[in-house]
Amino acid sequence: MEKQLKILAVDDDFINLKLISSMLRKNEKVGAIIEATNGLDAINLLKTQGDIDLVLLDIKMPVMDGIEFLTNIQSMGEFKKLPVIVLTTDETRKHEAFDHGAFDFLVKPIREHDLSSKIAKVADLF
Repeated sequence: MEKQLKILAVDDDFINLKLISSMLRKNEKVGAIIEATNGLDAINLLKTQGDIDLVLLDIKMPVMDGIEFLTNIQSMGEFKKLPVIVLTTDETRKHEAFDHGAFDFLVKPIREHDLSSKIAKVADLF
């Protein structure tokens, strides 16, 4: 059996977070889902969990936004290659996200089919 991914979903909007988690639970490539509501909490979870395979990251969040999160993990050797898929309503931030190390990008509202195809790309890395 192929490896199931452990995914960290980061979004400050409770409804978006639950919607993403619901989509992920239907995906056979996903084994575990962890949730965070801002970039700082997400970094702390990365440090304590250690075995996260993929991050789904909102850009606009309080405390630490998505771009700050990307900048921080790029400076941390152990997370530099961690795939991060940015999820946002603001398509104008796409280049900024990629410049800061994002693996891929999805525009909200997220469609389950699009999310599944992005996750399949990440699963192929393992």
